[in-house]
Amino acid sequence: MFSLRSPMPHARRISRARLAIAIAISATVIAGCGVKMGSESQRAANRPATADPASPDSAAAGERIFRYDTFGNEQFWTDTARLHEVVSRELQPLAALSLGLKVDLDNLNLMRFVLHNPFGASGTRELLRQNAVVGVQATFDNEGQIARIGITCALCHSTVDDAFVPGIGHRLDGWANSDLDIGAIIALSPALTADQKAVYRSWGKGKYDPRYNIDGKSTPLVTPPAYGLAKVNNATYTADGSISYWNAYAAITQMHGQGNFSEPRLNIDVKHSPDLVTSKLAALRAYQHSLLTPPTPAGSFDAAATQRGRALFDRTCATCHVDGSGTDNNSGKLHAPSDTGVDGAYAARTATKAYRTTPLRALWQHPPYFHDGSAATLGDVVAHYNRVRTLGLTTEQQRDLVEYLKSL
Repeated sequence: MFSLRSPMPHARRISRARLAIAIAISATVIAGCGVKMGSESQRAANRPATADPASPDSAAAGERIFRYDTFGNEQFWTDTARLHEVVSRELQPLAALSLGLKVDLDNLNLMRFVLHNPFGASGTRELLRQNAVVGVQATFDNEGQIARIGITCALCHSTVDDAFVPGIGHRLDGWANSDLDIGAIIALSPALTADQKAVYRSWGKGKYDPRYNIDGKSTPLVTPPAYGLAKVNNATYTADGSISYWNAYAAITQMHGQGNFSEPRLNIDVKHSPDLVTSKLAALRAYQHSLLTPPTPAGSFDAAATQRGRALFDRTCATCHVDGSGTDNNSGKLHAPSDTGVDGAYAARTATKAYRTTPLRALWQHPPYFHDGSAATLGDVVAHYNRVRTLGLTTEQQRDLVEYLKSL
């Protein structure tokens, strides 16, 4: 049922032998030195700085919500989708990693994991029992099988730094999990038809369609990062609403949490009692606002070319990307697909029917680009706008502009 495909495009394939060697060495070191992975001090060291010191309690609560709160969506993923059956009985750790699921090294007790057959489904169950699978929560029955399973915001909007092996490391909250094949994971559900599974499997890694279960159409989007949002009014490609609006939409209509969400523009009206989402939106937003854009790695761009590129950016791009790396959407501006030469199929399915200028945050970190991933590289982005917007940039100027974009 599971085919082990290559993990993330930027990482190495994890072989069974390599993982076994890494586990054996680490287990020996841990046993000999008395080191325990998952200490509170390690987790604290990995938390992002709080951008708004006036509300640390709210941001701290938001961290817990972002990482661990399912909003009661176990009801859907267990009772309706029956994913717990597949995960509990069939999903091996290597298969889970190949699907882009991540393991939180700071929650991992490696010795206990080794004792639970790390190459069988019982290894996956042990990872879940340790709360070490990023964005997935599970409870167990008396026989050790998964009784309930649910998902959190971190599933799509967190990754790890691969400190142990690819897919296993310290959390990076707010980073889009561009390795996650969420469609393939959903397609594991025995409750879906063959046609539905084919649609989900067609999306690929790092993409998701947040409207497919609403209108039955499929135009999957690149999962965006959730950091650097403190000065951004609207969080999505089409700026349908505020950050909390989208958090509610995603939590209730996509994650299937138990809450209330109404969108008359799209004829959506979902109600649950009790509402397990609305009261948590403020804290969730505070935590997202605390997630700072990761700095550009030193030496990853040409400094001289970047200076030239910045002048070109100010001349050709800053009308829409205001204030260097911002967005003109903060003043209410939207763009028809024809304005920028991008595909309009997704916009047509949304409340605004148009696209927001996307803030340029850590572009080095999350290719591909544009809402649909149609630009594989920053060079492709610049070439696209040079053609569509008739910028008249030479090949050398395009290279300089790319170096500036890499620095943001």
